[in-house]
Amino acid sequence: MKALIAVVAWCILFVLCWPLALLALVLWPIAWLLTIPFRLVGITFSALFALLQAILFLPARLLGWRPGSMQPHRAAAA
Repeated sequence: MKALIAVVAWCILFVLCWPLALLALVLWPIAWLLTIPFRLVGITFSALFALLQAILFLPARLLGWRPGSMQPHRAAAA
């Protein structure tokens, strides 16, 4: 869906200002290539935080805690 919206937006830009649309078409791959290192850093930090969370929660998991188990028990309706 995002790709369809991008194509429609580019077509509208092409109708309104074709030099700017062609410039965007040429510069988009260059901008995408320049953002690759930032994406890699983001993936690395996300994995690092997931590892730290797993290490910090390991003792609780070994003692029987499960995510979502802190919900109060529902009383039986009489």
